[in-house]
Order: sequence, then structure tokens, then C-alpha cells
Amino acid sequence: MTPLARGWYWLLDYLYVGFWQVHGSLFRADANKYLVGERAPVVLLPGIYETWQFMRPVADLLHERGHPVHVVTELGWNRRTVVDSAQIVAGLMTSRKLSNVIIIAHSKGGLIGKYLMMSPENANRINRMVAIASPFSGSSLARYTVLPSLRAFLPTDPMIQMLVQEQFVNARITSIFGIFDPHIPGGSSLPGATNIQLPVAGHFRIMGDPRLLDAVDRACAA
Repeated sequence: MTPLARGWYWLLDYLYVGFWQVHGSLFRADANKYLVGERAPVVLLPGIYETWQFMRPVADLLHERGHPVHVVTELGWNRRTVVDSAQIVAGLMTSRKLSNVIIIAHSKGGLIGKYLMMSPENANRINRMVAIASPFSGSSLARYTVLPSLRAFLPTDPMIQMLVQEQFVNARITSIFGIFDPHIPGGSSLPGATNIQLPVAGHFRIMGDPRLLDAVDRACAA
């Protein structure tokens, strides 16, 4: 891919996320409307600096398919550490007595989800995870920021290293990613997982692509 094409996809990615972040703030969906359904419960885990509203295309799809969809509003903009965020999610699953859970995660949400799957206290509640554009091996771009919340994505970060080394839950993870992700140069392929690469470019734009929604639908139905 040429530098010009990469720059173009960068621009489209930020235009997409900018639009949907504003849209999600101005036109908030009611989380309670997603709680009805007879199929396996879904828990949404957004990426950093995202609220669950950004994942509404996936929430709408799975709710239409009969899954009750649970959102973790206490995560806010998801700036906490992976451990702190996981504790919040675990509290929700416990309080709502959820089992056979399918986690649907975007970006950082995939790290939180994998950490939960590795935890003996929570692993039995989770059936599988579908992760979208998740930095399972970190991102080399994190070295260019001073924000602790973003530097936590360094490939050398202890949490990232632990998640990389522990692979026993990977077989229950489906990792979906595009052909070019401007935020994760190393990609989102995960050893031992079901890896699905879509002909889509972008870290954020992939979320609303019909091919992504179809892949998520099939992964949840498997």
C-alpha cells in the first residue's frame, strides 16, 4: 500500500470516528432496550476513548438476532487500566448472573476481554470473544505519546507481555481485522485464535462495514 493510500485511509478513519463519536453523544441509545433476548448474552467492550455507543452497529445487529446485549456504562470512556476495567466488567456479569457470555470487543476491549477469560474467577462465565481490531501484541505507535493510558499499549508493557505469553484461551477467540490498521502496525492476528482478515482499511471504519457485521454474526452463531 502506497504512503498516499495510507494517508487517505488515516483521514477516512478519523472522519468516521469523529462523526460517530459526535453522533453517539447527541443521539444516545437507551441501553435497556437491548437487554431482551433468548440467545446467549453479549457483553460489549469498547476501545479506549470510546463509549459503548460507538459499537451500536454491532449491538443493533446482535439484538435483532435475539441476543440480549449488555453494555458496561461504568467504563465511561474506557481510560482505566485493563485490570481495573476487567473488575468493573466482572462486577456487571456477577450482579446480572450472566453465563455463557459472548464478549464483543473493539480495540482495547479485546485486551480487557482476554484478561477476563484468563481469570479463574470469571472464565466460567465467558463462552468466547469476538475481538475487532484489538492490539493483542500492543502497538509500536504508543512510544510517540506521553499519555499513560496510551503508553500502556507499548509491546514491552508488562500487561501486554502477559497477555501475549498466555495463549490457552486463544482458541475461544475470534480476531477480526482489516488489511490496514493505522493504529496497530503489527496487526491483530492472534496465535491459536480464529483470525479473519477483511478487505477493509481502518481501525474505526471497520466497525460499521457490512462485512464486519456479517463476520461477527457468523462468529456468534458458530
